[in-house]
This record gives sequence, structure tokens and C-alpha cells, in this order.
Amino acid sequence: MHAALDERLQAGEQAFIDQVIAGRTAQPGALLSILEAVQNHNPHNYLPMESLRYIAAKADVPLSQIYSVATFYSFFNLHPQGDNTICICRGTACHTRGSRNLLQSLRLDLGLGTEDAEDTNEADKLLLTTSDNKFTVRTVACFGQCALAPVVEVNHRICGHVNERTLQREIRNLERESE
Repeated sequence: MHAALDERLQAGEQAFIDQVIAGRTAQPGALLSILEAVQNHNPHNYLPMESLRYIAAKADVPLSQIYSVATFYSFFNLHPQGDNTICICRGTACHTRGSRNLLQSLRLDLGLGTEDAEDTNEADKLLLTTSDNKFTVRTVACFGQCALAPVVEVNHRICGHVNERTLQREIRNLERESE
């Protein structure tokens, strides 16, 4: 079984994961640390299923446990991320202060449409990436920064009291930086 798993990952990725596991298994919270290191090493900042399977086999941890951890914590990604990530809070305070309009505006500005969130009624679990992979738009149920509502995280930086104009300015700045 290990041979089949080994063939799914490139040798360099296997060696990296082996090194990460060897260096962290004795630490408290080792699984979180391992997943974080593997995700950060991935050029698209996510945890491919092949990597999760390999970690499970090498760390002798059930895949279901690894998957549970990876899906529980919002900072782990199971899908490729764009070069820039914008995460909009959909908690009650942010919603009442306009986060839904921010989300709709951002989706239109980036050419991501607006039908998905409306049709599925799951705007708090949205994950979309632009076709050029420059932007990933995500939503979370709550950042816990209600006094700053509406809150938007741009490339892991919390921005408070965001309006459509400030969000558009952030996007333009990111576009300029990537040129």
C-alpha cells in the first residue's frame, strides 16, 4: 500500500513530508504543525488529498483524523488557492454592516458572478478562484473581530470597517504588486 501512495507524490514532496514528520512527531500539536508546514510548502497553498494520504501512512494516523483536522480549521485549504486571498466575514455583525454587499461587489469586480451564493444559501462557506489564479475569494462564519465590522482578510491581514471603495483599492494594490 505504501508503494502506491509513494507514486502519487513527487520524490521531493515525499522527502519534504518525511522530514517534517520526523522533526515534529514528538511535539504537542504535531499534526497541526505538520499540516501547516506541508500547506505552506505547496506552491498553491493547499493540502492535496495525496499529501493527506501520505501523511496518514507515514505518521500512522488515520486518514479520517487528518481530514477532520484539515476541515475543522479554517486556515487549512483543501483546494488550490490563488496568488492572493480575500476572505470576507459573514458573521452577524459583519452581515448587518454590509459584508453581503462587499461579497457581491467583489465577485462582480473579479468576474466570479453572484449566482452560487444566492442559489445554495451557503455564502458563509464560499470558495472561488479566478480563472487566472490571481485571486481566491473565501468566506468565513466569523473572524471574532465584531467591533471592526465589516471585516475582510486580505492575504492574512485583517482589515476593519471595510467598504466597497476600500476593498476595491486593496484589490487594485494587489494587482499592481503582481505586475
